Amino acid sequence: MQRQSTTSFNAFQLGENALAAPRQVWLASLGAAALTSDWVQSEARRTFKSLVKEGTAVETRAVTFVSGQIEDSMTRANTVWKQTRATVESGVKQAAETAVALAQKAIPRNLPKIEMPLMAKPAAKRATKAAKSVKARVAKGAKKAKRAVKKAAKR
Repeated sequence: MQRQSTTSFNAFQLGENALAAPRQVWLASLGAAALTSDWVQSEARRTFKSLVKEGTAVETRAVTFVSGQIEDSMTRANTVWKQTRATVESGVKQAAETAVALAQKAIPRNLPKIEMPLMAKPAAKRATKAAKSVKARVAKGAKKAKRAVKKAAKR
């Protein structure tokens, strides 16, 4: 035969529990806040200082590692630069030696000497002309500046 369960259903007790649940949640939250406040006042400072100390140690290790990597990279870059420079210098030197050798073969050894005494005088004349033109430009600029000052004073 089947057994019948005899569970009593008390509506009053169920309503009382339903009304008590939110208050219990509120009290639990209040207790958690109080515990947190106590923890912050007593242990949080030590925990925070411990975290800062650990962070400082990690940062120091990271900076040491990165600076080592940068130093290695700079050393490698300097080595490559020196090798490149030596290669370019030797290439240019070989090209210059080849050009000199070709020029020596192509140009006859006994070329007549040509003296050009007039070359020094035109260079001196050009320098004098250039200096005069600079002086003239400066004088023009000064005159324009004086005019601008006079016009500004009249206004």
